[in-house]
Amino acid sequence: MLSARALAAAQSPVEVTDITGRRVRVAAPVQRMILGEGRQTYVMAALERENPFARVVGWRDDLRKADFDGYSLYEARFPQIARLPAFGGWKDGAFDIEQVIALRPDVVVMNLESKVAIDEGGLVAKLDRVGIPIVFIDFREKPFEHAERSIAILAQLLGREAQGQALIDYRAAQIARVTDRLRDYAGPRPKVMIERAAGYDENCCMSFGNENFGRMVAVAGGDNIAAGLIPGTFGTVNPEQIVASRPDVVIVTGANWKLFVPDGAWVGVGPGADAAQARARLRRLMERPAYRTLPVARSGRVHAIWHQFYDSPYQFVAIQALAKWIHPGLFADLDPEATFREFHERFLPLPYAPGYWVSLDRPA
Repeated sequence: MLSARALAAAQSPVEVTDITGRRVRVAAPVQRMILGEGRQTYVMAALERENPFARVVGWRDDLRKADFDGYSLYEARFPQIARLPAFGGWKDGAFDIEQVIALRPDVVVMNLESKVAIDEGGLVAKLDRVGIPIVFIDFREKPFEHAERSIAILAQLLGREAQGQALIDYRAAQIARVTDRLRDYAGPRPKVMIERAAGYDENCCMSFGNENFGRMVAVAGGDNIAAGLIPGTFGTVNPEQIVASRPDVVIVTGANWKLFVPDGAWVGVGPGADAAQARARLRRLMERPAYRTLPVARSGRVHAIWHQFYDSPYQFVAIQALAKWIHPGLFADLDPEATFREFHERFLPLPYAPGYWVSLDRPA
């Protein structure tokens, strides 16, 4: 009790400008917070390495479903997360306001993607009446514009500004290893098809426009074939368009989604993934009509990468992996796995577990 009182006494009101430009008064450093998405764990872990969940009193129930392997590793290291109060998303109507109020958080951290639904439902005003502020961050909709600022916002809330700046600096330096080398490159930009959550359902093919993984392809020196077909961040490309575009490189995103789609054809890449099984699944995806007639399906330039790079501050790893696949000669010396291993050693509470990507074997 004395410790709790001391922590409360150390708090003082601060003004935080969230990713939408809202100025929000929060008692900081926060001692009780609700994560509006469980995958916010990825950034919390880098800011609070000793225990990313020490101040978390509730969270959305998505991490276990969206990243079963990652969740399992965190649960093994921090068993208390299995007992954290969990709730559904605001967009799907499963967010329990009364439960949130009962947990008495200092702040609720929400993702930008939920803002329209939150505004329509008046959630900000409802929680404001009981003294609970909402702060928005974003690693998904426009990560190249918002990721660094989102890290800084969370760091300010936690009183971890030094850790936040170290994370921002490391992320920027690792992206620069790709962009600096491409600055004077005047050669061809291989055409890339990036398929979002391939095999998650029977439809083909979800992809990315000019943001998120689509932007990563461009930053890594590729020509995203969906950029001119999808006006926003997310959309769909039909199989005929893929065949007509004749991509030089195909990259699909995947994860262990056995709790989402047990019978899905997704590629289960992620920490500790079985590479042989993932490679076999990736090969089967290339037998679909969108790819089976294309030379790329047999060239070996087909890859799967961990889907959650799209919703975390770890995009720098994906950019390095994409650059190596798109321009293997130019980036022959770049080792994205060594980068991610180093990042774990410097920032994260878990040891590195390989398995975040897999490639088809080149023909003999």
